[in-house]
Amino acid sequence: MRLANKRKIENNYAFIDGQNLNVSIRALGWRLDFKRFRIYLYEKYAITKAFIFIGYIPGNETLYTFLQSVGYICIFKPTLKVRGKRVKGNVDTELVLHAMIEYQNYDQAIIVSGDGDFFCLAEYLLKEGKLLRILIPNEHRYSSLLKRLNSTNKDALDFISRLKIQLEYKKRYSK
Repeated sequence: MRLANKRKIENNYAFIDGQNLNVSIRALGWRLDFKRFRIYLYEKYAITKAFIFIGYIPGNETLYTFLQSVGYICIFKPTLKVRGKRVKGNVDTELVLHAMIEYQNYDQAIIVSGDGDFFCLAEYLLKEGKLLRILIPNEHRYSSLLKRLNSTNKDALDFISRLKIQLEYKKRYSK
């Protein structure tokens, strides 16, 4: 009698700092295709849930609906105007909190950010064997704290900026 292959299905979650991702990629001169990025996360890392932490701005409901329709779970943070111009929604605390609330529900986690505020979370998840990767949007600009993780675990960091050909948004024209 042959036994069926009982390979465990991976159940990994992504915790995405939406502002850091968007601003960092745009600083490189391109726009991220969020639909392609969600597919990439699923295919490359078996991400079953992708939480995107984003500042809520009235009038952007179309964007939020789109993100949800392509598979993101949006976690909103109220925004503030900084110096009268720039809108800021500080999502760091919510991202860390959700990563810990969901801790028992995922096998491993990906953190998408180049922000050093997530160092303690990444360090803890790494120690517990639950950090799959930190995906840093811009390989030329990210926290030196995160570089420390790579010195102890060479596979800890990966860079979205190296995936421009795969993940750049290209406007689609219809006739």
